[in-house]
Amino acid sequence: MTISIWRYSHLALAIATSLFLFVATVTGIILAFEPISDAARPYAVSDLKKVTLAETVAALRENYTEVLELEVDANDFVIASVITEAGDNERIYVDAVTGEKLGVLTDTSPIFQWTTNLHRSLFLKGIGRFFVGLVSFLLCLITITGFFLLAQRQGGFKRIFSKIPKEHFAQRFHVIFGRWFLLPVLIVAASGVYLSAEKFSLLPSDDVKHDLIRVDASYIPENARKTLTRFQDIVLDDVRQLTFPFSEAPEDYFELALLDRELYVDQYSGAILSEVDYPMVKLLSRFSLTAHTGQGSIIWSLVLLVTSISVLFFMFTGFAMALKRRKKVAAISSPKNKEECEYIILVGSETGSTRDFATLFENALTKAGKSVFSAELNAYSTYEKARHLIIFTATYGEGDAPNNARNFKQIFTCLHFDQKIQYSVLGFGALLYPDYCKFASDVDALLKQRSGLRPLLPLYKINGQSFEAFSDWVSQWSSATGIPLHIKPIRKKVKPIRTKPFTVVQKTDVNTDATFLIRLRPQKKIKFRSGDLLAYSPNKKEPPRLYSIARLDTDILLSIKKHEYGISSNYFSGLSENDRLEAGIQRNPDFHFPKYAKEIVCIANGTGIAPFLGIIDENVNGIPIQLFWGGRTMASFETYRENVELALSDGKLSALEVVYSREYGEKRYVQDLIVQAQESIAEKLKSGSVFMICGSIAMQNQVLAVLEEIAASRLKTTLSKFEHNEQLKMDCY
Repeated sequence: MTISIWRYSHLALAIATSLFLFVATVTGIILAFEPISDAARPYAVSDLKKVTLAETVAALRENYTEVLELEVDANDFVIASVITEAGDNERIYVDAVTGEKLGVLTDTSPIFQWTTNLHRSLFLKGIGRFFVGLVSFLLCLITITGFFLLAQRQGGFKRIFSKIPKEHFAQRFHVIFGRWFLLPVLIVAASGVYLSAEKFSLLPSDDVKHDLIRVDASYIPENARKTLTRFQDIVLDDVRQLTFPFSEAPEDYFELALLDRELYVDQYSGAILSEVDYPMVKLLSRFSLTAHTGQGSIIWSLVLLVTSISVLFFMFTGFAMALKRRKKVAAISSPKNKEECEYIILVGSETGSTRDFATLFENALTKAGKSVFSAELNAYSTYEKARHLIIFTATYGEGDAPNNARNFKQIFTCLHFDQKIQYSVLGFGALLYPDYCKFASDVDALLKQRSGLRPLLPLYKINGQSFEAFSDWVSQWSSATGIPLHIKPIRKKVKPIRTKPFTVVQKTDVNTDATFLIRLRPQKKIKFRSGDLLAYSPNKKEPPRLYSIARLDTDILLSIKKHEYGISSNYFSGLSENDRLEAGIQRNPDFHFPKYAKEIVCIANGTGIAPFLGIIDENVNGIPIQLFWGGRTMASFETYRENVELALSDGKLSALEVVYSREYGEKRYVQDLIVQAQESIAEKLKSGSVFMICGSIAMQNQVLAVLEEIAASRLKTTLSKFEHNEQLKMDCY
């Protein structure tokens, strides 16, 4: 419920202020250039920390008939109001040391004047100033609610700056930019509120009141006006304004405004007639003006410029996310009668992504001739003819339920039915978060407590919206039920690949597992590393087939499994030495040799060993590398034996563990090796070793489940900690 309040408040405030906020940010972008252009003028010629006020006053009196006022602006430009020998009254920029005229003050550019009026009051005078102040206040609330949403989404305040899984553009970058610009936006909004409150006299008075101390002027030395020792102790860097005496009468005095206080100084003796510190309200007003406008700081002006642009970006991505969520989540309900359907699909989805997968599964079941009813988890009810219950659910924040699944637990405990139902739970999440698929785990545990419900498959977790993992689960579900399902992949826009020419320099025979090695040599110099991907597309309208690369010298080594109907795999298997082909290179920087690692553990099955052959070959410094590999039979390993044994003899590979699923009458897999070595695995995790996994999605999920258990039972922590520490790298298919 708390998340809903924050989210709806955040969205409602954004919608209510969108028009005014758009105008304020666009004008803010334009106005950010004003202090930059002002600061670029060539009038700051002296270091004001080294020039005393007495020096500047003396220089001005020497150059001009009369000096009326001296000012140091936000850019450290010295401005003087003077009367020249010709009797002209001028307001000019001067050299602080020589008093020389540097330039004449000019009016603000008309574009900045017009934009300032629009930014401050929308050309509506007092009413407009009120609305601008109100929008600034609401922007503060938007920022605060956004901060709490960000913390909840990331799994707590301490994890706000933790890694973010790769999601769709709007959601990912709304979070990334949000955590960097949250504070600048809050400063801009809060300072705008303060300035508006000051305009409408809503703040305590900032008037400075003086009580003059009269000085006996019966004896005035002739040179007193020239010495003024009081000004010799003050540097210009501390001065804001100095107003000169109106006349030479003893009752007239200097009015000196410093950064933190105001003084009245006798024009002859230099005695302080009155000294008053500025009230906090006045200091905050000055700070708010600087913070809101960027006056005097090019760096802060640039920050304000980028911050204003970021607000426009947040508006765009925020509304894009809201529309996407509304479109995908608002109507998760089947038009069919729930009492007539045998297959019930319930969905818990925060952004709508999980719903996409549920829809694919529902369509496949319907095409297979099954009666399917789908709804959100909050709509859980009794189902008279139900035989299968399939739950797709994401996890939000710190293990919480998605918004449309928040009532499920309460409803489930209140409802009971007599028929026997098989159930399956599919959890969606990101391994980066400590509460990875926690709500799905909670739902699975809850279902196990009900005697009438029997699990068809164990809880299955999908990391990062992986379609490959989803396909693997569908295959398992299809095998368990005997229902053939055909899932149409989520179509993505196909980007053309830039191809390069390659020549086949070596190719092995196809082994008993229908796999083979093929070595390609680029005909032109190209950059690539082990772990990158070779992209080959037999048809420009279809997504390219990607193969993990092992780099050996300047060649590419691929391990490919030939599939009966695989167009690409059959093409490669039909190539011979000296044949040419065109393919592209796709960078995969998250799966390169981790140079920061003190030890590396490589885990693979089948053709997933390919990039590790190159990564191991790259190990010129002899970092300990342990390889766990699983295949079908001993003959399966023969394809890789020469490369692996050479790496062992060269010291590039320190340990090898191999397991076979079709030997010795017992099916054992690579995850069984991890279980067997769990004590040493725990030590490696604790000491900072990097674990790299490549191969099938099914193997990845099994290995992750084992690593999760090791982390929880032996290290009393979550696997996400090691993912966040860059100790876990995966490239599975």
